[in-house]
Amino acid sequence: MENQPAESKFLEFANISAVESLASALKTNIIPNQEYFLQGSILDPGVEILLHRLRGLCDNVDVGPESFHDHEASFILFNPPVVGQGPQPCLTLRVRRAMDDPTSAWQLRYLGNPELGDKSRPTMIRTILDISCGSDIVEFLKELGFRRDFDFVTKGYLFRKGRLKITVGKLFRYDSSKAPQDLEPVTGSHYVEMSIVTPGGQDVVGEDMKNLAEQLKPLIVLDKMDVSRR
Repeated sequence: MENQPAESKFLEFANISAVESLASALKTNIIPNQEYFLQGSILDPGVEILLHRLRGLCDNVDVGPESFHDHEASFILFNPPVVGQGPQPCLTLRVRRAMDDPTSAWQLRYLGNPELGDKSRPTMIRTILDISCGSDIVEFLKELGFRRDFDFVTKGYLFRKGRLKITVGKLFRYDSSKAPQDLEPVTGSHYVEMSIVTPGGQDVVGEDMKNLAEQLKPLIVLDKMDVSRR
């Protein structure tokens, strides 16, 4: 077990039990990284101004931001209810691929539940794991018992400032019968997320994120969100 790659370990755990696999993964440090992040949204008419502002604040001004156009699918694995305990937590994984580059690797992603934690902490935190995989990952997850929950397309730009990553993107409803340019947007706004992935226990990175978020006001307010109230 010690010499197995992280991908093999993770998928082996997933095949046993969703709850047991996640607990074991955290205990054995298979998922060692945490993502510190802030989120917000901006109406479409204000996006160009925000992009201009980010070009001035972030790195590689002469090159410009990275663009992305991804199709993402969410898969869910339900655990059978336990007598006397009721419904059990489910495991959710996401599969992502670039729509503009069919040769690029597929990505399998696990995102833990966001934690608000200490009120004095400037960001939210969640456990994260990204794995490159082959195009047969969808069929593999189905064989493990996962059910396809929903699909969406996201398109936008990535900015970087040191270790920080700022994503400005728009969500579209996925429809395999339509061309990418004909997909229907979900809302009249763009989502904005500032994040950094780092080993756990480095809360100091949150201060860097908070400082950059302050420089983006009043165009957008990036803040912690209590997802449990949605």
